[in-house]
Amino acid sequence: MEFDVMRDGLRLRGVIDRPAPAAPCPAVIMMHGFTGDMGARPGTLYQRIADGLVAGGVAAVRFDFNGHGGSDGDFGRMDVLNEIEDAIAVLRYVRGLDWVMDIRLLGHSQGGVVAGMTAGLYHDVIDRLALMAPAATLRDDAIAGTCMGVRYDAAHIPDAVAIDGGAHVVGGHYFRIAQVLPIYEVTSRFAGPSLAIHGLADDVVDPAASRRYGEAMPDCAVSLYPGLDHGIDGADRDAAVAEVVRFLTAA
Repeated sequence: MEFDVMRDGLRLRGVIDRPAPAAPCPAVIMMHGFTGDMGARPGTLYQRIADGLVAGGVAAVRFDFNGHGGSDGDFGRMDVLNEIEDAIAVLRYVRGLDWVMDIRLLGHSQGGVVAGMTAGLYHDVIDRLALMAPAATLRDDAIAGTCMGVRYDAAHIPDAVAIDGGAHVVGGHYFRIAQVLPIYEVTSRFAGPSLAIHGLADDVVDPAASRRYGEAMPDCAVSLYPGLDHGIDGADRDAAVAEVVRFLTAA
């Protein structure tokens, strides 16, 4: 089922995979990473997780953040704060669905930062939280003046920084906001069951980020996989996906 929500004049597009027969069930809102999309295609990480959730009796709600995939917006205007606003708009929509029971969040990479902070803001609404390679180091990177291997002057941030060989242009405001984001402080307000999964072969985000989430939240398990990279690819991919699905489909 396709759906869309409006957020400040932008149309955010998404899809819901729901168990059959239709009956009340929990729903997991899934949040993709920086430069990515919801991955509603066979074989993608997000599709594999969505299929596992549905098989376990839980609905999977996916959407593209502003400036990504099929959603409206300019990537150059994207930042973590307006992605949180996107997440809140989708959360509001899901809360209005009469068949949804508990609401759970899953975030990968930057989507993990957004999911964690959203869970902290809505700690009385969210039931469970799962993070996969959460990119909380984006604050440290912004302070150091680096993004995806591209250097810039962190004390005099330019209006735009081109990354991926010019394929994406990040607005300077993104880094100004990232430098002061209270990532762990906000996320720590979530006291429900949480899980952080990280690959020890991740060369984009240091696994120490997930360890710190484990320290920040009162009920957070941390699983580190030797054979897993930042994209949740590698020898441990099947095991990591299975663990996330088990956690998010638990009663």
